[in-house]
Amino acid sequence: MDNPDIVYTKVDEAPELASASLLPIIQRFAAAAGVSVGTRDISLAGRIIASFPENLTKAQRQSDDLAILGELVKSPGANVIKLPNISASVPQLVAAISELQSQGYNLPDYPETPGTDAEKAIRARYDAIKGSAVNPVLREGNSDRRAAAAVKNYAQANPHSMGTWSSDSKTRVATMSAGDFRSNETSVTLTAAQSGTARIELVGRDGSVTILKEVVDFPEGTVVDATFMSARALNSFLLEQIEATKADGILFSIHLKATMMKVSDPILFGHAVKAFLKPVFDTYADDLAAVGANPNSGLGAVLESVQTSPKSAEILAAIDATMADAPPLYMVNSDKGITNLHVPSDVIIDASLPALIRAGGKGWGPDGKEADTVCVIPDSAYASVYDEAIKDCKANGALDPATAGTVQNIGLMAQKAEEYGSHPTTFEVPTAGTVRMIAANGDILHEHDVEAGDIWRSASTRQAPIEDWVQLAIDRQAIEGCEAIFWLDETRAHDAQLLNYVKPLLTKAGVSEKFQILAPREATRVSFDTIRRGETSIAVTGNVLRDYLTDLFPILELGTSAKMLSIVKLMQGGGLFETGAGGSAPKHVQQLVEENHLRWDSLGEFCALGESLKFLAQVKGNAKAKVLGDAVDLATQGILDHNKSPGRKVGQADNRDSHYYFALYWAQALAAQGDDAEIAAYFVPIAKALAENEAVIQAEIAAVQGAPAQIGGYFHSDADKTTAVMRPSSTLNAIID
Repeated sequence: MDNPDIVYTKVDEAPELASASLLPIIQRFAAAAGVSVGTRDISLAGRIIASFPENLTKAQRQSDDLAILGELVKSPGANVIKLPNISASVPQLVAAISELQSQGYNLPDYPETPGTDAEKAIRARYDAIKGSAVNPVLREGNSDRRAAAAVKNYAQANPHSMGTWSSDSKTRVATMSAGDFRSNETSVTLTAAQSGTARIELVGRDGSVTILKEVVDFPEGTVVDATFMSARALNSFLLEQIEATKADGILFSIHLKATMMKVSDPILFGHAVKAFLKPVFDTYADDLAAVGANPNSGLGAVLESVQTSPKSAEILAAIDATMADAPPLYMVNSDKGITNLHVPSDVIIDASLPALIRAGGKGWGPDGKEADTVCVIPDSAYASVYDEAIKDCKANGALDPATAGTVQNIGLMAQKAEEYGSHPTTFEVPTAGTVRMIAANGDILHEHDVEAGDIWRSASTRQAPIEDWVQLAIDRQAIEGCEAIFWLDETRAHDAQLLNYVKPLLTKAGVSEKFQILAPREATRVSFDTIRRGETSIAVTGNVLRDYLTDLFPILELGTSAKMLSIVKLMQGGGLFETGAGGSAPKHVQQLVEENHLRWDSLGEFCALGESLKFLAQVKGNAKAKVLGDAVDLATQGILDHNKSPGRKVGQADNRDSHYYFALYWAQALAAQGDDAEIAAYFVPIAKALAENEAVIQAEIAAVQGAPAQIGGYFHSDADKTTAVMRPSSTLNAIID
């Protein structure tokens, strides 16, 4: 389907498995309103396949759907439902390549250390896939994220479990006070004379000049930042925190975003691995290098590489001895011995810190028991948010989901705004010297003295997205009439430049008195006070804080961030409807394969679908689509009211059960509505058949649970096998098909 009314993205892991069950229902129901629903493949495997067409057979090739969607979202008619995709770390990328190769795809290996021009070209193609390759392309608009009313009401009526906080908890946040990205940041807003193509160069101590990057054209009014992380300061900080954690007798953990920040944060992660195993890397540096032990890929990759060393027994013994003398590590999986340092993408800050805060500040240790934890966040730019949240919980106890208000978010993210758009301009400095960014007219925009191994990066934020973001905040505050805060720190270089836009725009609109402007720490404190009173606050934030806060507050308020209503109002008039985070999706897949039980909750998909249909009705004048969208809201409420969301264990309802009930409640709502008689008549027999066959359908779904499921692959599953697993009820299939 080349030009469907709605594009439903094909993604990865649990959300993609769920799509095999839910999408046929959506397509059948939407067709009754003359609405076509097609798919585009933005999965990790799909992006890999699309990148190497010359290596593949005609049958194996597929279109570059991400590029196609990238153009679509710039058009007024765009209507995209985006499910969470893998933002791949290097280990995930390598694993996906290996799986595809095993399935007969003639793909090149990922060159860890490319030597030839051909290897460098292959590496460049793969590097374009890893990390946040999808979101910056599709997010051609700013973000409006909030809890849907039905979801929030249910969370208050059925509060999720929360850990108990103690005022004497030793859990704390540790962050750098100097030498980090925050402290070294400089920022400018480009004049007309400075606009155009800039270049980044490294001037060596010997006077040599190396061009690091020719940067794409910057229009006038763009806010351009540059900064660097001192490797020397980082290493000193990490070693200090390892010793301090050992003295405290608690768990050590590091929290980064090695997926979205795909260049800088894996390097930071590698520094943490090396610091934790410092005696080993000091003694066996040459041996580790000889076997390609790359700490940036995590402790797990290092251990795997060591197995091939002639000194493997000696090095492994040294690793065991070093870890025995170090503080215990926060664990990803205590039963399997997977530590916080094993894989850079296993502990992602926006999911890991809220989960720890929800759990009363406790993390799992290697002994399988919960313990207080030092949460190391090297860069101090946003660490204060988590530090203040932990301090609030120590002082006031855990948040009560039954009475808590809510924090909505208006996020600046359009056109690769801020740090998440910095990947092409992030460099690990090869030699000591000075990094400069020079404008088209020759002005030096930024200049930093650096040492070898420092991490230098630049990010930009364009004027049009900033203005759109401020207007979106004004519109949302007018609708809600509640507290609204711009989370901006006037002492930070970047934020000071943004405020030069924000303050005049608020004044011009006559709404300055309706907004507060607070630094992240103070904004966190005020927001916690507000929701503890049961009230609503709107957090108006930049791109990274958007990501962090739309996990932090929903996980505390709702138990998960997957149930958030996430609308991206595309700047050209279209709509992108996101369905929530997929942080625990890998564990869900593992459980399905082992026990044929999928506990992924599609509530986010339901919420996005309703908004997508109503948006379609508005822009295309399709009244029947609005009837469908309104009925989706009633069906979603029905899922919550009747407790039909998936349970965690075999024997409980799972994702497939919830899809059946969603279809039932949706059909019943459509059959009962009085706005469109034709739609009602169409769905009366469908609703009747779904209701009359409830027991049979439930029995057919329950019958498959408990035994292993075969889906034919993790990153690139077999479509027929996945369909068989996810649509086990022949009775339901007959009604839907």
